[in-house]
This record gives sequence, C-alpha cells and structure tokens, in this order.
Amino acid sequence: MQGSHACGFHRLPALMAAAALAFFGFAPNDAAQAQEMVDLELVLAVDVSRSMDYQEQLLQRDGYIAAFRSDEVIAAILGGGLGRIVVTYMEWAGDRTTRVIVPWSLIDSRESANAFASRLEEVKPERLSRTSISNALEHSQGLFGTSSWKGVRRVVDVSGDGPNNSGMPVEAMRDQLVNNGITINGLPLMIRTSTFGFGIENLDEYYTDCVIGGTGAFVIPVYDWESFPRAVRRKMVLEIARLAPRAIPASQTLRTTNVADRPKVDCLIGEKLWQQRMQDLEWR
Repeated sequence: MQGSHACGFHRLPALMAAAALAFFGFAPNDAAQAQEMVDLELVLAVDVSRSMDYQEQLLQRDGYIAAFRSDEVIAAILGGGLGRIVVTYMEWAGDRTTRVIVPWSLIDSRESANAFASRLEEVKPERLSRTSISNALEHSQGLFGTSSWKGVRRVVDVSGDGPNNSGMPVEAMRDQLVNNGITINGLPLMIRTSTFGFGIENLDEYYTDCVIGGTGAFVIPVYDWESFPRAVRRKMVLEIARLAPRAIPASQTLRTTNVADRPKVDCLIGEKLWQQRMQDLEWR
C-alpha cells in the first residue's frame, strides 16, 4: 500500500503537467513535438509541369538526389547549431496539383541524408498541366506543423521554369507565407523558354519580384542542365547554413529599392500569357 502511495506521489508532477497542457489546448504529443527542435524545416517544392519533358524532370530529380549525397550539404547540416534538419520533397504543377514524394524526414547524419536520397529515387516524377506557384506555396505552408519536429527557421525552396498561370495571384500567397515567418527561396530554371508560349525570358527577375520573400531570401537562376546539380548544392548550403547572398523582403518598398535599376516585373504576366494563348486558340 505504501509503495502504491509512493508511486502515485511520484506520478503527480507528470499528471499535473498533462492537466496543464490539456487546459491550454495542448495534447501530450504536442509537448513532445515542441521539444524536438531542429535547425531548419525545409520544403523542397519542385515543378513538374509539362513545359519540361520527362528526361528534364529526371535530371531535376537527380540533382536533388546528388545534393543530399554531397559532402557540402551534409557538412552544412551537421555544422548547424543543433546539427539536424527536417526536409520534405513535394512536386507541383497546376492549381490544386501537388504530390508529396518524401514526407518529413529527419536528417542528422550522412546515413539519414543518403536514406532521403534513396527514397527520392524510388518514385519517378509525373508530368502534369499548368503552373501554379501560388498553389505550391499554399500547400507548402500547410505542411509546416505536421511533423514531429519544430525548426528554428522555416523555408520553402521553390523551383520552376515559368511564371504563375493558375490559381490565386502569387504575390498575395507569397506575402501570406512571409507574414507567417516563412522564407521563400527560388531556383528559376532558365534553360529554355517554354515551347507552349507560356514562358518568359526574365524568369529570374520574376522570381525576385513576385515569388521569393522573407529574411535572407534569394534567387539562384539555372541556365543549363549541366550546372543544375551545382546550383542545387549551393542553394541548399546557403539555406541550411543561413548564408544568403542578400535579403528580399515581401515589402514593396524595400523590394523596389533592391531592384531600383529596372522596372518591377508584372506579377500577373503568366496569367495574361495564358489568357492570350487561349484566346488565340479560340480564333483558329
């Protein structure tokens, strides 16, 4: 009997803590999640729209696979304050078209980085229609808070080869993420202009003005597939080590200051190109 009382006494603090968490709306597993801190929560949002052929999409996937197996990226991860990050890899195309290829995964060693790369190899990309960067950002935002880890920073890394032409305007969605403390970095693929007439030549400027935002946000344009793996490695090292080349905040005033040598890109250019293309087809 005395042992039973002693056991109950020792359990009292834990029970009181659980009751307090329940009172404030936290379940016990929420408390566990809050304790699992990592340096970074990173969403890799990768374009698989039909403007890229299947071989190009495989080259894109291979670039990310190689990055997670590279010494530079692994060193950046292990060299962080906590020495661990969590990553999820998502593919996107048109409005409401997203597919998580690898769910949230903890990377805290060379072995776990290699395991993430191997999981990427298991599922092949699918070619899908339209380009909705805004939907990719919205879905990426929804992924945060769904894992067992909490990052000191939250970053969405979006890559693509064309402007937004589907879903809500990209500026509004970008500002929503930035206002929620999420940084958006861009990897515009400027290897060739879309053969369907929906691409633009100054995609890097479009990403700078319309897509990226938040503390330390940056754009790294890619001009050929040979340099793509190197660009991905550099981008990930910058994101993980927080060594961004410059900051592009969501504020219109500050963004204009950073690109004062040229006029701001029309962030609805993709939607306008799509509408014009559809009108041209109707007249034929």
